[in-house]
Amino acid sequence: MKINDGSIYFRKVVGYCEGFSFIVGNVIGSGIFISPTGVIRFSHLNVGVALCIWGACGLLSLMAALCYAELGVSMPSSGGSYYYNKRAVGPIPAFIFMCTRTFYRSPASAAVKALTLSEYALQPFYGEFGVPEVTKKSLAVSVLLFLTVVNCFNTKWAVLVQKAFTFLKISALNVIILGGITQLCNGKTGSLANGFSGELPDAADIAQGIYQGMWAYSGWSAVNTIAEELKNPRKNIPRCISTALPVVTLLYVLVNVSYLTVMTPKEMTMSAAVGNTWASRVLGSFFWIIPMSVAISTFGSINGSTFLQGRLKYAASREGHLPSFFSMLNIHHLTPAPGIILSGLLSILFVISSSLLTLTSYFGFFSWVVITMTCISLLVLRYREPDLPRPYKVPLPIVLLTIGAGIFFILAPIIRSPKKQYIYGLLAMFGSLIFYVPFVHFKLRFKFFDKVTYIMQLLCEVSFIDESKAFKGK
Repeated sequence: MKINDGSIYFRKVVGYCEGFSFIVGNVIGSGIFISPTGVIRFSHLNVGVALCIWGACGLLSLMAALCYAELGVSMPSSGGSYYYNKRAVGPIPAFIFMCTRTFYRSPASAAVKALTLSEYALQPFYGEFGVPEVTKKSLAVSVLLFLTVVNCFNTKWAVLVQKAFTFLKISALNVIILGGITQLCNGKTGSLANGFSGELPDAADIAQGIYQGMWAYSGWSAVNTIAEELKNPRKNIPRCISTALPVVTLLYVLVNVSYLTVMTPKEMTMSAAVGNTWASRVLGSFFWIIPMSVAISTFGSINGSTFLQGRLKYAASREGHLPSFFSMLNIHHLTPAPGIILSGLLSILFVISSSLLTLTSYFGFFSWVVITMTCISLLVLRYREPDLPRPYKVPLPIVLLTIGAGIFFILAPIIRSPKKQYIYGLLAMFGSLIFYVPFVHFKLRFKFFDKVTYIMQLLCEVSFIDESKAFKGK
């Protein structure tokens, strides 16, 4: 972001390497250390099928990300999916998406990651006694506060943290991969020798396995959300996506190969943390490397989501879907501080009140709702705005396949295992319309709104962005 002649606007400080780091760092969290249990279980303990599912998850993520790449190069605006959906299908779906992600899904996800980080970071010190709940929550809150401060004070600091921790988490995965290569070189093929032998799962179980694996791939739309800060977005968005996701997929498949050299599929299903079990058998007294690696991976993922959430709130406020205060930037540090602070506070609230996290697992389908709606938006914009510049255009079959997969993954868990919590999740999503009708549609304003905005502006030292210097969509 930049100040010039008293105006404040985004400065492009994120290059290809930084964009690559945001995708890889945002995707690789604790999932690769935990998700293998679910994938192998729904594969009916079939090693070949499980490895194919991990590859399929990567391919499916790449297909969806390429759809996002077309939208990103055509409309390099902060907000990503939120902005695309608003422009294509209207303000109401975009508002529902924004509210659900801003006030529930993202802070709840950050809280879960922070608690996971605390559990793994403290586990080597407490051993079999377990980590006390108060200690775990205290560390989680401290991590969230620290990253909130870092992201508020300096964009470059946040980017450097992301690059550093992306390097560390890739290094940690390479430790596991090298351990597996060593096992194979010593002739210890373990369960890999079984290949596709054994019972083959049916289509429903394969779908559930993919659903489990996709959790470890979430977060690949990072560069779309920060497009206004990306150097040459029309070139770098496709480059970042087309290189980062294949790298992640290769790492995930090789890590699972390494797991299977020392563990049987049944042992994997019984392990609460596959990475820890692998470490205890291969690394011996250095087993603590893996718990710390999980903590490092999760830390980088939280930093990435904190960075992105400030931009989403800024974009929503700019479109009139959040109070104007959130479209202001700090005049000293040039960051969307109001949105970042709100994200941090909400995440801390979820950590303190763990009972609020009970519905989190039932919002998995929400990601597919957004992905599917965004791909539909791509088709709508191709029809409605055929002259919109499209430096990159994804092939139509990929778009249609992604939409079909999205519809399937939205309905599959609800049909296979219907629970009332899904109804609660949908009610929470559509409940945001209670605020949309009076405050957005009818533009209801109370006099004290201006006073509150003024006070908050003074406290946070923020000012409006210069719209003439930023990207302006229709």
